[in-house]
Amino acid sequence: VQLVESGGGLVQPGGSLRLSCAASGFTFSSYAMSWYRQALGKDRELVAGISSSGGVVNYVGSLKGRFTIFRDNGKNTVYLQMNNLKPEDTAMYYCRAYGGGDNVYWGQGTQVTVSS
Repeated sequence: VQLVESGGGLVQPGGSLRLSCAASGFTFSSYAMSWYRQALGKDRELVAGISSSGGVVNYVGSLKGRFTIFRDNGKNTVYLQMNNLKPEDTAMYYCRAYGGGDNVYWGQGTQVTVSS
């Protein structure tokens, strides 16, 4: 099983990034996917989640409107579009796959730094 995040980097405040998480080794279309983030010295927190079909999405309240989660089951990839980025969005971003029970997988993360 692999989850490989990409798309992070350094961006100025107000800028945008699109993160990708490419999955392999499991039936991607049967798993709910989520993005989490962890800032230095803080706990990991949920950013957004999407159901296996993509029909249901949810966001942490303060991020709704700036972040969009979506998936392409044909490409086994989940995305996080992040707009109007702020310095407080700086964190390591992780994707997580959940297939019920103990079927939980995490990626290694991609760093997002928002700074001028």
